[in-house]
Amino acid sequence: MTVLADSLPDDPGTLKAMLIAERVQNERLRQIIKELQRHRFGRRAETLPEDQMLLGLEDVEQVEASHEAESEATNPVERASRTAKRRINRGSLPAHLPRIEMVVDIEGRTCPCCGQVLHRIGEDTSERLDIVPAQFRVLCRSPAQIWLSGLRECGGAGAGARLADRGRIADRGHGSAGSCLQIC
Repeated sequence: MTVLADSLPDDPGTLKAMLIAERVQNERLRQIIKELQRHRFGRRAETLPEDQMLLGLEDVEQVEASHEAESEATNPVERASRTAKRRINRGSLPAHLPRIEMVVDIEGRTCPCCGQVLHRIGEDTSERLDIVPAQFRVLCRSPAQIWLSGLRECGGAGAGARLADRGRIADRGHGSAGSCLQIC
């Protein structure tokens, strides 16, 4: 875990506590490594199953995850950077591939509860790679986001909605049914 000097506290007591915690964790890891080496190269050189070795490291991973969660809770800058890393765009699909636009919209433009007119406020466009044998194309799906302007009078389920994005194999996936079948 890399810690920038700017994110460290200035209090010597806190720094000592952090150093002691790191040393304890380091010593525990060294002990686990020694035990694994002793088991592997000791008198009885029997092989340890892989899942058994992972059990020894599972506690260490849990402790590390709890330390990361604590530091994330106390440091809003680190929390924001981790959130940005999770939401990073993995890259758009190549522009030279043909696009097939599918606009998803509702039939009626009235609220089912109060009968007022619904207004389009935007859309989210997602792209998935689809494969037709010997042809690649990108499916663009744009489910409409609708909003009722008189929200105070209605209060029903039609006040603000986003149409469900159906037709996906997996949540947030980039592949369609055709591309999954091509792989299999």
